[in-house]
Amino acid sequence: MADHFARLDSADFPSFEPGTVWLTGAGPGAPGLITLLGYYALGQADVIVYDALVNPKLLAMANPDAETIYAGKRGGKPSPKQADISKTLIEKAGQGLRVLRLKGGDPYMFGRGGEEARTLADAGVKFRIVPGITAGIGGLAYAGIPVTHRDTNHAVIFLTGHDELGGVPQSVDWAAIATAAPVIVMYMAVKHLGSIAAKLMEAGRDGADRVSIVSNAALPQQTVTETSLAAAGTLADSGQVATPAIVVVGPVGQFRDVLDWYSADLRDNELG
Repeated sequence: MADHFARLDSADFPSFEPGTVWLTGAGPGAPGLITLLGYYALGQADVIVYDALVNPKLLAMANPDAETIYAGKRGGKPSPKQADISKTLIEKAGQGLRVLRLKGGDPYMFGRGGEEARTLADAGVKFRIVPGITAGIGGLAYAGIPVTHRDTNHAVIFLTGHDELGGVPQSVDWAAIATAAPVIVMYMAVKHLGSIAAKLMEAGRDGADRVSIVSNAALPQQTVTETSLAAAGTLADSGQVATPAIVVVGPVGQFRDVLDWYSADLRDNELG
């Protein structure tokens, strides 16, 4: 099957037109988790504007003549302003270039892709959305945790652990969230995990609920830390939890005891 990928050379991919922007999800961690459309875009782009969570090995797969622009945002560190990122996308597209906006995970899952797409639309710039595997699903799968299972949950809630100012989200109805679904998946929540856990327990969530924290999901250095909701804040404050991390509250964490497939011998493959 040596020619398997060669078949893609003649595949009828959609045209990446000059002067357009593709907002593309790179997936979580492992570069092999990017989609076929995403991989195609890497080879076609004239400019790649990429985030901090994009695996550098993906850039090695890009058009060697492409300009690469780092636009990463990391909590507590100097970061480019969102308005400046959007301005760059518009300017580069206005120069008649094929612009790839490469974002970790999925561009519309807490990735501000909706804001960027709206800015492009307002500026009259044509764009395409290429969805990606989000860490709250794919990253958990690499940790042996199915985000849903018919024996435990028929619903799941996804939320972000900080707002645009870096604090605990004030617009979240924590009382409703606490009991609305058996499973809660939280992005960017380690910093405020103690406060979030307290709000959930105050609203009726059991402090004994299982909490699984997946750090560096789908990468060779992936780690998983298990605790309870009551103890999660103390653990997070100890500085022992690596970030970036996905936090999942609820019974699906128990399946990891059997489904933890991403063993040490598999981590040697850099594609995932």
